[in-house]
Amino acid sequence: MSSTPSIHPVPAEVVAPVFCARGLSKIYRSGEVEVRALSEVDLDIARGEFIVLLGPSGSGKSTLLNILGGLDVPSAGSLRFGEHDLTAATEAELTTYRREHVGFVFQFYNLIPSLTVRENVALVTDIVDDPMPADEAIDRVGLTPRRDHFPAQLSGGEQQRVAIARAIVKRPDVLLCDEPTGALDYQTGKLVLEVIARINEEIGTTAVVITHNAAIAGMADRVVYLGDGRIQRVEANRRKRKPSELSW
Repeated sequence: MSSTPSIHPVPAEVVAPVFCARGLSKIYRSGEVEVRALSEVDLDIARGEFIVLLGPSGSGKSTLLNILGGLDVPSAGSLRFGEHDLTAATEAELTTYRREHVGFVFQFYNLIPSLTVRENVALVTDIVDDPMPADEAIDRVGLTPRRDHFPAQLSGGEQQRVAIARAIVKRPDVLLCDEPTGALDYQTGKLVLEVIARINEEIGTTAVVITHNAAIAGMADRVVYLGDGRIQRVEANRRKRKPSELSW
């Protein structure tokens, strides 16, 4: 007899999750070959939560993040963002969702080399109705003295903080980060994590961070462990650690 898939609900004090996923599956096909990247994922994420997705390469972390961000669609299952059914959305509706509600931070910074820090951040303000002032976003990531510099004049950690400023200037409901410290050294990575944690705490932005680094799990409200495309377990931290307390 097959067991019923476990639901991973938001904490009891939270009434309505920002994300509600049920039975999410994703199959990629190449000719006759099928690769099952996600299998029957059930997960709720609360507004303002800090979630870490932890697991080895190929465990389904990026696929799940991309579906949450509207960059990909599941092969089966349902996903709701608030009152919106993302699995029933058209491509145009998903584009609007990404533009208005989601900030992305990737391992590589994707800055425009010919634009200054301020210009890279301000570029995004043209596509949303109520953006944060570019200078405020830059200040929140601690780069006000560098705002007139070009990407080539910045360190890797500074470029990643510019990418975070660009993501948050839209005032997104959700910040999705795929290995944001993967290309950075230990100390610089901790600085970037401090910025993400501060955005989560001060603005209340829901943060979902992919990592293969188990130490980073200590700063999360909940840690979602993935393996073979499935949620293996979900653990809540009794006390969230500050990035300065982490070591690896």
